[in-house]
Amino acid sequence: MSYRVIDVAGDVGLRAEGKTVEECFVNAGLGLYSLITDISLVTAGEKREFSLTEETLEDMLVSFLNELIFQFDAYGFIGRDIKLEIKGNTLEAALFGEHFNAEKHERKLLVKAATYHNLVLKRENSHWIAEIIFDI
Repeated sequence: MSYRVIDVAGDVGLRAEGKTVEECFVNAGLGLYSLITDISLVTAGEKREFSLTEETLEDMLVSFLNELIFQFDAYGFIGRDIKLEIKGNTLEAALFGEHFNAEKHERKLLVKAATYHNLVLKRENSHWIAEIIFDI
């Protein structure tokens, strides 16, 4: 996993990296999950799939992360593993995890949304870097 928390006044940010844009997105998603709970306690027993289409990779990243937040808020689903593929303007994702259980999973932050504020998504040398700020 290649992500770390960024100190942001009033909110929380993540910096994720990957050798490919897909790996960068996966690491951003895992980083998001780690803000919500200790993902080492999550069992990857259930699978959720979704796809989305966006004009730019930046829009795709924000939409992807907001879909993960929606899956948690609406259905209580927390992931431990993410597989995804980007083809043109379409992202196809498979999430592996389980329903959040307060007796099993520690609750950390209440993440409301991924934002465009100071959003960074760029290729630097041979890897991709994303910096995302979340409303909490």
